[in-house]
Amino acid sequence: MIKVGGKVVEEESSLNALLNDFTKLEGCKVLVHGGGRSATKIASQLGIESQMVNGRRITDVETLKVVTMVYGGLVNKTIVAGLQARGVNALGLTGADMDLIRSVKRPVKDIDYGYVGDVEKVDAVSLTELLRSEVVPVMAPLTHDGNGNMLNTNADTIAGEVAKALSSVFDVTLIYCFEKKGVLRDENDDDSVISSINRDEFKQYVSEGVIQGGMIPKLENAFGAIDAGVSQVVITLASAINESDGTRIKK
Repeated sequence: MIKVGGKVVEEESSLNALLNDFTKLEGCKVLVHGGGRSATKIASQLGIESQMVNGRRITDVETLKVVTMVYGGLVNKTIVAGLQARGVNALGLTGADMDLIRSVKRPVKDIDYGYVGDVEKVDAVSLTELLRSEVVPVMAPLTHDGNGNMLNTNADTIAGEVAKALSSVFDVTLIYCFEKKGVLRDENDDDSVISSINRDEFKQYVSEGVIQGGMIPKLENAFGAIDAGVSQVVITLASAINESDGTRIKK
């Protein structure tokens, strides 16, 4: 299970390199992608301001239209076409397709995130059937509520929840890959990779400000996956998905 985000999926050279590496992975595999930078850019071109809180996007009605178009269309189908060109029988999916991932609209507490979905259930049976049919799911960060409404859903969360669901059937390794070598002690030093991290260390790093922003929900999802039975979770550079470098998540 590979989750890719950041500029990796939005720059042609880095995306091509990622797809080449992903193609080489053997066995059953799933690719979950983000695309936030593209969504922000296109929203701006349409005169829609993007609002972020703690690394998460506030999704009003107009923003939901943009992310549905960008994530489910532009980014997803570009990746699928790239994999097909490499002989990978990829199928682009959102959570609404085949009712694979159903969510509930996030309740308003301190912040109203708008049309953002919190995953309620994943259909592991249908995903398993696809995988055993040698289909490679390429999943966009969109889910639905079962009442006709699409919901913007964090791609890290989707990767974590799908990995959890499939861990009852497969021995799952979840790799979060992006443009950094792993979780960094110093965001200005790309070589300051934390080789492994447990939950207590994570809390300490957050309190010290070492880990902040979008890395916080990424790690929260990683710990949730490990706790739920996923065999391995690694955060690493996109070009290292076939290697053992990066940050390993421990209980």
